[in-house]
Amino acid sequence: MRRWTAGWSRFGPRSASALRRASVTKTGAAERLWARLQHIAVEIHSAEHLQARLSRGDRLRVKLGLDPTAPDLHLGHTIQLGVLRAFQDAGHTAVLIVGDYTAQIGDPSGRSETRPMLTAEQVEVNAQTYFAQAGRILDLERAEVHRNAEWLGRMTAADVLRLLGSQTLQSVLQREDFSHRLQSGAAIGAHEILYPFSQGYDSVAVRADVEIGGTDQLFNLLFGREVQRAYGQAPQDVMVFPLLVGPDRRRMSKSLGNYIGVAAPAPEIYGKVMSLPDSLIEPYLRLVSGLGPAEIAAALQLPAREAKAALARAVVTRLANPEAAAAAERDFEAKFRSRNLDETEIPLLQVRAGTTVAAALVAAGLYGSLSQVRRLAEQGGLSLNGEKVASDHPVEDGGMVKAGKRNFFRLSVG
Repeated sequence: MRRWTAGWSRFGPRSASALRRASVTKTGAAERLWARLQHIAVEIHSAEHLQARLSRGDRLRVKLGLDPTAPDLHLGHTIQLGVLRAFQDAGHTAVLIVGDYTAQIGDPSGRSETRPMLTAEQVEVNAQTYFAQAGRILDLERAEVHRNAEWLGRMTAADVLRLLGSQTLQSVLQREDFSHRLQSGAAIGAHEILYPFSQGYDSVAVRADVEIGGTDQLFNLLFGREVQRAYGQAPQDVMVFPLLVGPDRRRMSKSLGNYIGVAAPAPEIYGKVMSLPDSLIEPYLRLVSGLGPAEIAAALQLPAREAKAALARAVVTRLANPEAAAAAERDFEAKFRSRNLDETEIPLLQVRAGTTVAAALVAAGLYGSLSQVRRLAEQGGLSLNGEKVASDHPVEDGGMVKAGKRNFFRLSVG
C-alpha cells in the first residue's frame, strides 16, 4: 500500500509544476487573509507568531464565542463573524461557541455593576436562533459548533477547583472594570470571578489556536492563553476588532435601542442604514459591508447619499440576498422619493438622548400634547425610518420620522 505524501495525488505522482501552483495558491490566500486581518484588527497577540503560522500553511482552529444574553444578533456581531468566515474560506476550522453556560454567569467586561444573572430557561430562549442567525455570515456546514454547557455543565467540584487554581485572584482583579469597582466601592459578585476562567476553559475544550472578539474582550482572550498554558496547551493567538457604534454613536446594543438586527426584515435593515449619520459611512463600509477594498474605495467616491445607498444594498445582500436588497431599495425609494422629498429640505429636530419620539415632537411645538401623538401612533400614523412605531419609541440619531401623511422630520440626537 502506498502512503500518501506531498508529491502524490490520488492518481499518481504530482508534477513539480502542479506542486508549485498549489504552493503559490496557498501562499496567496494566506497573504490576502493576513492583509485583511491587519486592515481591521485593533490588536493582535502575537502578530509575528500568527503571521508565521499562516505563511507556513498551518491549519488553525479559530474560535469565536457569543453569549446569548439577548435573542438577537446585531450588525456589530458580523464583524467577528466575518473574520471567522474569512478564516474558514482560507481553509481553517471555524469554531463557533454559543455560551449558554457563561451567559448565566454574565460577562463583567466593561461593566460598572454586576449583571443580573439569567436563568437557564431565559438563556435557552435567546440561544435558539443564534446558530441560524450566525449562519447568515458563517458557513455552518463547514463550521464546528458548540454550546459551552457541553463541558462547563459537566464539571465536578474538583474540576472547578483545578480550574480556579490555575491562576491567581490578583490576575483576575487587575482587569480594568474590576479595579474601577474596587476603587469606587462598587460590589463585585463572587460568581463574576468565574467568567474569565470559564471562557478560558472554552479554549482548552476546543483546543483553540486563535481566538477572536471585540476590543472589550481583550482581557478574557489573553486570560484564556494563561488557562491553556496551565492545562499543557500552546497558548492561542488573540485578535480583537472594533466595536460597532449605532446611529447615536454609542456602542451598538439592544439595551440602548440603537441596534440593527441581523434577522430583521430587509426593509428595516435598509432603512436603518440609510438613517446613519454620514460620518459612519466609511467605518460601516470597512467593517460590515462585506465589500472588497476596491468596491469600498469606489463607494467612498460617491456623494454621501449614494454611498449610503451602496452600503445599505451591500448589508442587506450580505444578510439576505441581492433580491431582498433590490426590493428593500425600491420600498425605501417609494416611501421617500415618490413624495418628491428633498432630504436637504426636511426639517431637523435637535433632541436629547433618551427622549421619546412623542416627546421630541411635542417639545418642538409640532403637536400639542403627548396624548395627541399617542393617538396618531395608535392609528398607524407614526413611523421611524419607514417602520410604524409607538409614541414612546426612543429617538435615533439621524432617524427619519413621519408623523401623519405628509410631515417628515430628521432627528439629531445631542
